Amino acid sequence: MAEYDFDVLVIGAGPGGYVAAIRAAQLGLRVACAEARETLGGTCLNVGCIPSKAMLHASEYYDAAANGAMAKMGIKVTPELDLEAMHAQRLDAVKGLTGGIEFLFKKNKVEWLKGRASFVDATTVQVGERTVTAKDIVIATGSSVTPLPGVEVDQKVVVDSTGALELPRVPGHLVVIGGGVIGLEMGSIWRRLGAKVTVIEYLDQILPGFDGDVRKESLKLFKKQGIEFRTGTKVTGVTVSGNKASVTVEPAKGGEAETIEADNVLVAIGRRPNTDGLNLEAAGLTVNQRGQIEIDHDFATKVDGIWAIGDVVPGPMLAHKAEDEGIAVAENIAGHTGIVNHDLIPSVVYTLPEIAGVGLTEEAAKEKGAVKVGKFPMAGNSRAKTNHEPDGFVKIISDAESDRVLGVWIITSVAGTMIAQATQAMEFGATSEDIAYTCHAHPTHSEALKEAAMGVRGKPIHI
Repeated sequence: MAEYDFDVLVIGAGPGGYVAAIRAAQLGLRVACAEARETLGGTCLNVGCIPSKAMLHASEYYDAAANGAMAKMGIKVTPELDLEAMHAQRLDAVKGLTGGIEFLFKKNKVEWLKGRASFVDATTVQVGERTVTAKDIVIATGSSVTPLPGVEVDQKVVVDSTGALELPRVPGHLVVIGGGVIGLEMGSIWRRLGAKVTVIEYLDQILPGFDGDVRKESLKLFKKQGIEFRTGTKVTGVTVSGNKASVTVEPAKGGEAETIEADNVLVAIGRRPNTDGLNLEAAGLTVNQRGQIEIDHDFATKVDGIWAIGDVVPGPMLAHKAEDEGIAVAENIAGHTGIVNHDLIPSVVYTLPEIAGVGLTEEAAKEKGAVKVGKFPMAGNSRAKTNHEPDGFVKIISDAESDRVLGVWIITSVAGTMIAQATQAMEFGATSEDIAYTCHAHPTHSEALKEAAMGVRGKPIHI
């Protein structure tokens, strides 16, 4: 029997990779994790989910102080923006969390191999100057920003999501290319801090993949907040002159071109899998047309002993999906049964209000058969009203015959937290009646979920 340096080598220390490494070590395996970045945690902790939430949270406070929300509640303040300090608290959050993973690696005896990994063969990987072998190898290399052809990101005037988090001053006019989650979150931050923000989206609506009602309502709310939208619009070029940019746009279905002047341009049209430099061919692997590594239900690739998870495989590019797959793949490698229900991966947009969904949209559910829908406005929820948060709704889509819940969509300040209850209920096969007859604490935003469930059966109380 061949002697390996490690039982498991995980390539990449993002949410999928570091979780897979720790779980494999907990199960008694000798584990190493290869990571080229100076800190652990991947895109999510370093330049993605975590720092963006730090800026979103801080900008909410500033906006509440600057635009009268606090004054309405009897708190009179005149805020002064200290952007440097706002960036400092963002960096502090990142430092604490990435350092926490390093501590967890040491605690669980996971060896961090510092350097970029490249396959030599199916069991051998070059990491920096070192060559190691492993019985099982997990590819968890994540994703990076999809470039827009012909548009150069200089991280000064034209930025991607990483550069958008680090702008040294509030832009006079920020043009965001892409009306998806990242574009809307970043646009919200800078709009609250005083920038004029214009979002350009190729499709006719923002938030592709979300429920139709949610997309319409969200657009209305963002417009109310002062964000401008150009939907059904194509960007044909971006030119930089000095510290300004000119963005050339035209209608997606054809028409006259025009130019929009901007101080900064954010390219946020999506992400693509990181496979460059892995030398997958040496291991006997190839990627599909979308650049992803194909896997089976257990996260195994077509090569024995090589597994893949997270953004580098098909499915939504979400940190929590990668984490669940990290746990599952480690358990599969250790001979246990690791499963992820890919039909129930919640999505959240961390704007204000938050937007969250799980399961099927109403449009997708209707394609499969007859449905019943319950919808409850947050304006009818006592806690939301008390908190001056009347915007949004909860929507539940159930199978017309079985009453089984097929999808839940929420717009409200704490939608990201509320969606967990919906996801868990659906994981257990809940009907709308199950949710309707579950006691919810009063006064909470979550009562709107109960009322929407009652609405599926035509009997909400508070509307």
